[in-house]
Amino acid sequence: MLPRPGVLHLGKSLAVEWAPFARVNTVSPGYIATELSDFIPEDQKNKWYSITPKGRQGLPRELCGAYLYLASDAATFVTGADLRVDGGYCAV
Repeated sequence: MLPRPGVLHLGKSLAVEWAPFARVNTVSPGYIATELSDFIPEDQKNKWYSITPKGRQGLPRELCGAYLYLASDAATFVTGADLRVDGGYCAV
């Protein structure tokens, strides 16, 4: 799944506008194994796995690190960034 340009641009725009008092970042998850993807046929999921370097869907808990980092004091100078948690999907 490619990051959505509208959401990315909104995040970057707000990061610039709100820089004096807030940080704005986005997280772009790849294919995540949730109930929303339960109806997807297995052959389609296998297609996803074949084009994702990790070869599987992500787990919801694997997103936690990105959100914790962005909410932490370690990221106080990070604004306007997009973290892709997609198993390498956008890297290829």
